[in-house]
Amino acid sequence: MVHVRSSLAGLRSYVPGRKVPGAAVLASNESPYGLLPGVAARLAELAGGLARYPDMGAGRLVDALAAHHGVAAGRIAVGAGSSEVCAQLLHTVVDPGSEVVFGWRSFEAYPILTAVAGGVAVRVPLRDHAQDLPAMAAAVTGRTRLIFVCNPNNPTSTAVGARALRDFADRVPEHVLIVVDEAYREYADPAADALDLLGDRPNVAVVRTFSKAYALAGLRVGYCVGPADVIAQARKTQIPFSVTALAQEAAVAALLDRAEVARRCALTVAERERVTRELRALGHDLPSSQANFVWLPLGRDSDAFAAHCLGEGVVVRAFPGEGVRVTIGLPEENSAFLALAEAWASAPTSRK
Repeated sequence: MVHVRSSLAGLRSYVPGRKVPGAAVLASNESPYGLLPGVAARLAELAGGLARYPDMGAGRLVDALAAHHGVAAGRIAVGAGSSEVCAQLLHTVVDPGSEVVFGWRSFEAYPILTAVAGGVAVRVPLRDHAQDLPAMAAAVTGRTRLIFVCNPNNPTSTAVGARALRDFADRVPEHVLIVVDEAYREYADPAADALDLLGDRPNVAVVRTFSKAYALAGLRVGYCVGPADVIAQARKTQIPFSVTALAQEAAVAALLDRAEVARRCALTVAERERVTRELRALGHDLPSSQANFVWLPLGRDSDAFAAHCLGEGVVVRAFPGEGVRVTIGLPEENSAFLALAEAWASAPTSRK
């Protein structure tokens, strides 16, 4: 029998949001507005060239990102979504048995990617649904090699501010890589831009994605901006040709559609505020969201609430025993969800 690493034996696989034909899918934090116009036009032009390998170094995309952020191209690494970029950074700094610190609950991939890289996950409990940065800094030991700060946090929707983030970075030793995962930054108001705040530090990498606000979840493009010496090593860990030719060109085109991205984000934020107001009016105590989803801390009722929604054609994401994450979709999808939330609130306790 083939030997399998013991660290994988008890590791749970990543669980994606469900896809149910004909349902309102509010489980995966995707943009509901479809491809950006410039992206759709560019993809149509590229269809004939897909028999060739993509540019392994993603030169056009890296240069476009460097210009976008005003940094040297040598400070940027790309991957097939921000998850692969996080994995690259882990494989760059984590030795077998090294510790990786992150708040919990947070992005479900962190413990999985940590175990695959041979590291030991150190989960620091959230405080009031938000990351407890002082506690995370206190959790650093001589074995710590990397800290993930998901900001805004997935799935609880909360964000830490600029002062808290700066104070945290001041407390972390320089040999520990701080990875600020800003997958949902475009929806945060006010936004603590880690790149502006901490981008000149030798132990900070900022991860972003095209999957959310840029509506490229199906093409898988993510990137990070970090210290050039770390990025040079991280690029060695990328799976060859992981960012496809379509994905590279779509991301370049998406960067040119920033006005449309901002318009769509504003629509999502307005709907997020409506959904939050109506849920609170129903008696739900949910944190103020800084992402394109809201968090309902329903505890033991989480699975039952998600099943209630699914039975009526609305897919939400339950975290058993903790809460339910609900993506902000189109207005009619959000209204359908709110109607189900109202029905749940008025149902006898015995039926919940």
